[in-house]
Amino acid sequence: MMKLNILRAGLEHTASIARMNQMMALETEAKSLAYDDIFAGVTAVMQDPSLGFYLVACEASSQDPDDAVLACLAITYEWSDWRNGLFWWIQSVYVNKQHRSKGIFRQMYQAVTSLARQDARICGLRLYVEKANQDAIRTYLGIGMTETDYRLMEEMF
Repeated sequence: MMKLNILRAGLEHTASIARMNQMMALETEAKSLAYDDIFAGVTAVMQDPSLGFYLVACEASSQDPDDAVLACLAITYEWSDWRNGLFWWIQSVYVNKQHRSKGIFRQMYQAVTSLARQDARICGLRLYVEKANQDAIRTYLGIGMTETDYRLMEEMF
């Protein structure tokens, strides 16, 4: 397994995360999203912790914070009145293509669960996955997540 540093992203990682989000949208949903919009969205999270936070997986031996980022994910929050607790939603998961199948996401997921278990307010982890993305579904099932009975509904503005 590759030696990584999993850390809470800072402003110095914003450009890397924005590029990865852009690649993820294109790869998983064939959506070409404007970099400036994504960059502004990532920056908003970096500047307002109430929106969430990002984790990045960096190559332990690299000195350049931008070149070192191999993967990223976002955590956002959902209050559950049924459980009197917060769900952490894992979003915007992306691992650079040349580094997939090396256990990077597994290490990131372990870091997320470790952080979540340190906070008594966190009642669980959730994520949504593109229904045709069988590789991701296998990965998530393989780390112990289960499929729910819920379907995602939305209205876009």
